[in-house]
Amino acid sequence: MNRFALLSLYRSLVRHKLYAALNIGGLAVGIAVFLILGLYVRFETSYEKWLPDHDKAYVVQTVWTIPDSPVSGPIPWTMGGLIDQMREDFPGVVGARINGGDRAGTILADGRATRVDAAQVDANFFQVMPLPLVAGDAATALAQPGNAAIDQKTARAFFGDRDPIGQTLVLSMDKVRTYRVSAVFRDLPKNTEFKLSVLVPLTREMTSEYWYHWGSSALRTVMRFDTPEAARAFEDKLTAFVDRRGKDLADPGGKASDMQHLKLLPLTDLHLAPQGQDSGTAKMTVATLGLVGVLTLLIAVINYINLATARSGLRAREVAMRKVLGADRGVLVRQFLGEAVLTVAIAALGGLILAELGLPLVNAAGGLSLTIPYAVVVPALVVLSLVVGVLAGVYPAILLSRFPAAAVLASSRSPGGGRAGTRIRELLVIGQFGLAIAFMIGTAVLVAQTRHVRSTDLGFQRESLLVLTSMVDPAVPQDRKASILTAIRALPQVRDATIANAAIGGSGETNNTNMPLPGVAGPGPSLTWVLVSPRFFETHGARLLAGRWFDNAHGADDTYGRKAEQGTNIVINRRALSTLRFRTPQEAIGKTLGGERPRTIIGVVDDMRFDSPRAPLPPTYYIYNSRAETIATSVVTIRVAGDPRSALKSLEGLWQRMVPQVPYNAQTADQRLTDFYEADDRATRLFGIGAGLAVLIGCVGLWGLASFNTARRTREIGIRKTLGASSSDIVKLLVGQFLRPVLIANLVAWPLAFFAMRTWLAGFEDAIALSPLFFIGASVVAVAVAVLTVLGQSLRASRAAPAWALRHD
Repeated sequence: MNRFALLSLYRSLVRHKLYAALNIGGLAVGIAVFLILGLYVRFETSYEKWLPDHDKAYVVQTVWTIPDSPVSGPIPWTMGGLIDQMREDFPGVVGARINGGDRAGTILADGRATRVDAAQVDANFFQVMPLPLVAGDAATALAQPGNAAIDQKTARAFFGDRDPIGQTLVLSMDKVRTYRVSAVFRDLPKNTEFKLSVLVPLTREMTSEYWYHWGSSALRTVMRFDTPEAARAFEDKLTAFVDRRGKDLADPGGKASDMQHLKLLPLTDLHLAPQGQDSGTAKMTVATLGLVGVLTLLIAVINYINLATARSGLRAREVAMRKVLGADRGVLVRQFLGEAVLTVAIAALGGLILAELGLPLVNAAGGLSLTIPYAVVVPALVVLSLVVGVLAGVYPAILLSRFPAAAVLASSRSPGGGRAGTRIRELLVIGQFGLAIAFMIGTAVLVAQTRHVRSTDLGFQRESLLVLTSMVDPAVPQDRKASILTAIRALPQVRDATIANAAIGGSGETNNTNMPLPGVAGPGPSLTWVLVSPRFFETHGARLLAGRWFDNAHGADDTYGRKAEQGTNIVINRRALSTLRFRTPQEAIGKTLGGERPRTIIGVVDDMRFDSPRAPLPPTYYIYNSRAETIATSVVTIRVAGDPRSALKSLEGLWQRMVPQVPYNAQTADQRLTDFYEADDRATRLFGIGAGLAVLIGCVGLWGLASFNTARRTREIGIRKTLGASSSDIVKLLVGQFLRPVLIANLVAWPLAFFAMRTWLAGFEDAIALSPLFFIGASVVAVAVAVLTVLGQSLRASRAAPAWALRHD
């Protein structure tokens, strides 16, 4: 662009300061939203891509295909001994196991117990997942059973400035052991599904009776293949492998693969892959927010193009004079395209500044830690400036360059594109507000649904409930669990306490088994089972629908010391009624199921949701153990009186006195459930921010367009007033002109929002109704905003004196 063109652009912007501010500012805001949400999408899709040769690593998924199973869809867990059997059948396969991680271990040092992300892994772990080492040899780091690899943060925390290699750590996982530090690896970044800070060798003595039990899911199995073709070829062999090795899974005359599959999932897809009951929530959330960023940018671009085309007529005389002085159409087109690209570049710089300023607020609102990688963003903005600049400038450039010089100079007014230009601008407003209204509908539905899942009835009284997970730690002596529970119950604030292998927040374990039905062939439907101790239902405040709770007065209630074939009593939840073919809770009472392991239903309890609102509640039955301390996964649930914070402090003091070697970890029920709501809350906040700014951009564009059109119709308004039109008539005329495209925009917004929100709500089992009020409310708000946006311009124009308006040029 030559010096004259730069001077021309400068004069144009200075002459129309408000127009320049609206045009550049609106586009800058759109670019800022696009940048921030683009950074979010980039982060969410970058998981494990920091790992060397990440494209060669695959996670083995277990896929259940049992009819009516509470576990459906793939889960990234396998039985413990899977890789051993794979090596026997397929010599040369490369794979390793990861058992633990995410606060699964405790380091005992200086009389303190510190929770760490510890995992037991195979000796060849670093060959399968080559975490970058800062000290030690990857080939030998985990070769000896007493070795341990730790991350830099753990090394600093426990050894300070000393060389950690050769130092010892006392670690509690399945039991308390002493390890020698043999390697130090870099701290894992935030974009990883693996929470690992301490790695120790996985040895055969750590395994359980279910190590080779097909149907169990104990740990992650990660495999390595040189090419995607090799991975697919191996996956093709897994069906025959399951049939051969998993015969215990098969029904008589059937195949094991009818019940279970094994699939390979690229490691980089693990973060966003659907898992279990998940219907792809994470992937859909990321895609939705990415789409919000793109559409917000599109709204800003539409707004920019609309204002640019509307204002282009103001430069018609300049174009005519340049034509008279010898400029041809090519020169004029290049000038206006250059000016448009430069204007967009200024907006892009402004958007980058706004993104940098707004990123801390967005990080706080979304619980994120995003940063701007300038090496990637700046080239992207250059490309964006060129593309948007050409899109925004090509129409005005061609339009202006076509104006006949003589006709323009002879005319008393600047051309504005005629009826075709007006129609194009109306279509752009319709598209712009259609997207904005769809955003408003989406925001309202997201807010309503997230509030609903937080306040909905969970089937138990969550208020005043605490969950203590520290009892699960293997460092808690088995013979002290009973006395610890007695001491907890003796605290003044404690009203009740119980132990189970499942608790609020998804703590504990998940177990499923088939329940043979009388007179029905086959193994029967699969149900989740939960092992509970005395006063489990009373502590939770559960609702009994029929029958009774467990008690020690009925010997058949208690499974402690009782063989399965002797039979036992069970309590089922409401969801299990239809699964077990009962019509009412009363009909189920007294019925015996289970075939060779008879189970008699003594009670029916209302459904209790302990985990994600997105996961369907499984049909469940509860079994009873009077000796709470013998329950392996001992999660304690406590009902308190008064302030839960005071009770938590008293509980912490008791724990430190009785089991100081084990970290204390207790939370309220609401705190435990918060993690399940956090992802949707974050998505709602980010969606709301993007939607709000998109609506703001639309309003800015509408205001600028109203200002332009009102100014162009000043003489017309003067004539109308001279002929008797009142100020209210003028206001209705001008407001109606802009209200029409906004109303038509609903035809675009409603179907778009309906299908998008219906898809999103399908991910919740307990979803709100997609009420017409969301659509009507958003449309009313859009109309009100549009009216208020143009009303000021309309009122000012209607009050102008007819004589002044007729003289206006």
